[in-house]
Amino acid sequence: MLAAVPPLAALLIRLLGMTLRYRDIIKPGAVLGHIEPGPCVFAFWHRCLITCAYRFRNKDIAILISSSFDGELIARTVEWLGFYPVRGSSSRGGVAGLRNMEKAYRDGHRCAITADGPRGPNMVAKPGTAQLAQLVDAPIGTFYAIPERAWILKTWDGFLIPKPFSRVVFTWPVEIHKDTPDPQAATQRALDEAVAMAKPF
Repeated sequence: MLAAVPPLAALLIRLLGMTLRYRDIIKPGAVLGHIEPGPCVFAFWHRCLITCAYRFRNKDIAILISSSFDGELIARTVEWLGFYPVRGSSSRGGVAGLRNMEKAYRDGHRCAITADGPRGPNMVAKPGTAQLAQLVDAPIGTFYAIPERAWILKTWDGFLIPKPFSRVVFTWPVEIHKDTPDPQAATQRALDEAVAMAKPF
């Protein structure tokens, strides 16, 4: 399974991604995370993983991925798509994962964390993003990605799989300043804002 599933999954993501169209909604003063020079720290919701995978491919973005078996499948898949998987999570291997993300940042990577991953609750930000930003003294960027047409899985996060030929809307709030008090709460507010910016999509 570990040998066969990741390259097949990556191929399917590439084929699906080739059919998608993108629209960015950018708040004045915000930045597009995938074109901002590294290193940087960004947070997004777990349900957006597949939606983002094709657009942000081949940019060597460091992604924090669970140390579980499912995480291993995901890690190998995203490697095929040109991401840099970092193992660990807030629920298993959290300290090691955070330190490895710190190293990835200091090596110049853009760093992305699913703020509510790997097990939720859905759209509730955990402390990992804020902790990383404090470790490396960096601001926090956030974004949301929502397909106009998608399959919504019956999972804890309502995982989104865009339907072929859909338009995907990305929303980008203003970055959270590195000296903001309570960066975890600020991350939650920014991610909530990113979701609100996507409506009515």
